[in-house]
Amino acid sequence: MNDTATATMHSKPIGFVFIHGAGLSGRIWEPVVRQLGHPYLLADFPHRQGPAASRRHLTLHDYTTHIQAQIEAWNERPFVIVAHSIGAIPALQIAASMRDRLAGFAAVGAAVPADGGSFLSTMPPAKRALMHVLLRAFGTQPPEAAIRSGLCNDLTAEQTEQVVRGFAPESLHLYTDRAEAPIPNVPKLYIKLTNDRELSLSRQDGIISRFAPERVETLEAGHLPMLSKPDELRRVLTGFFGLK
Repeated sequence: MNDTATATMHSKPIGFVFIHGAGLSGRIWEPVVRQLGHPYLLADFPHRQGPAASRRHLTLHDYTTHIQAQIEAWNERPFVIVAHSIGAIPALQIAASMRDRLAGFAAVGAAVPADGGSFLSTMPPAKRALMHVLLRAFGTQPPEAAIRSGLCNDLTAEQTEQVVRGFAPESLHLYTDRAEAPIPNVPKLYIKLTNDRELSLSRQDGIISRFAPERVETLEAGHLPMLSKPDELRRVLTGFFGLK
């Protein structure tokens, strides 16, 4: 991006585009944006309210174009992507295709692959092979006990019930399709989650090494800090991007 384009972009108010993780919806970010004080879009994956069969054959491209259409309809403004977990995979494609409007990229406990890889490529080889077999055999709907212990380990009982009841299994392609997009050349932030039972600390460290962010912030939170630590998460995001 040249200096003229950069100056023009930053003459407009910057917004936040929040991209959720697997099984969730844009509403998961509501505790963060209530006091955000900046324009925002809570993007949704396709067919959130439909039956699982309506999502079964979606490709990564379908996820990406669905989110991008929401951004294009939202407003013609520069934006920061805030991507959670597997949401980083379509976010990378969006960052590449909308790079002229991209002001930054924040990864929240996110699985950012190297070399445009897939979500599964962020796992160690043995676990990757096992996960591929399990996903093909049993689908992408985790057992309720796994959602409670993995996604919701530090949430209240009420928050946990909402996550469990609202969980929507995704297409297998979201896990296996390659992003085919580079890590964007914009200001980058990684938010590391020390109590995350979905992405281990060692896995997050490997992702951080590949992502090469300008800053790493640590939250003592599980996999859903937008529910367990919304105020802290909001402060980290606005502080890094100079939008307090």
